[in-house]
Amino acid sequence: MKIEIWSDYACPYCYIGKHRLEKALENFRDRKDIEISFKSFELDPSASYKITTNTRERISAKYRMSSEKAQQMIDSITEYAKSVGLDFNYDTVQYTNTFDAHRIAKYAETKGKGIEISEKLLHAYFTENKQMSDHKVLTDIAIEFGLDKLEVEDILNGKKFAQDVRNDEYEAGKLGIQAVPFFLINEKYSISGAQSSIVFKKAIEKALQEEKTLENVEDDNLDGRVCNSDGCSIPNNK
Repeated sequence: MKIEIWSDYACPYCYIGKHRLEKALENFRDRKDIEISFKSFELDPSASYKITTNTRERISAKYRMSSEKAQQMIDSITEYAKSVGLDFNYDTVQYTNTFDAHRIAKYAETKGKGIEISEKLLHAYFTENKQMSDHKVLTDIAIEFGLDKLEVEDILNGKKFAQDVRNDEYEAGKLGIQAVPFFLINEKYSISGAQSSIVFKKAIEKALQEEKTLENVEDDNLDGRVCNSDGCSIPNNK
């Protein structure tokens, strides 16, 4: 079985959705036979490579809400992350361009380290508040997983793996993907948003039954949250 995940390292729901998928996979006996790959998706390709704003200012401006309302949204997303055991420091993330992080992840994938690097990059951004456009940060992360320092520096100083990132984004466009996270199982079943582990389990079971039709698996009782170029869905505080 193959599961492809389109996501961005600056997307909080991508990290949450990833962990919900992993929770669902714990229940499957043949977990080792399920191949997972991450696909590149930039929420904001024009984002600066330097830090220009903080989280509260950015959310307040994007959604035209007060600073207090923006902080409530930040707090809600942080609590949402706790539901899957993630410790977000979302109010202090260092928001920058993620293109080079995607390139390093593509390189890591060729070395069999794609999953590990993707998890670390998400953790580095949301928990450790590392800057995803900082070449030293990306190099240190790559070295941590045994990747060659000189090769990493050569990639970051040039354009290697740029086309691999663009290919993923082109594929997303062909599939009509406009928000992430987006999960495609066996090229048949799609899941949009950070749905619950129950939803992931249902989709995987259907794929295992070798259904032939592509369908979007959702649950009206759950709020599979997504992020797109306009921003992240605002939590519905009930």
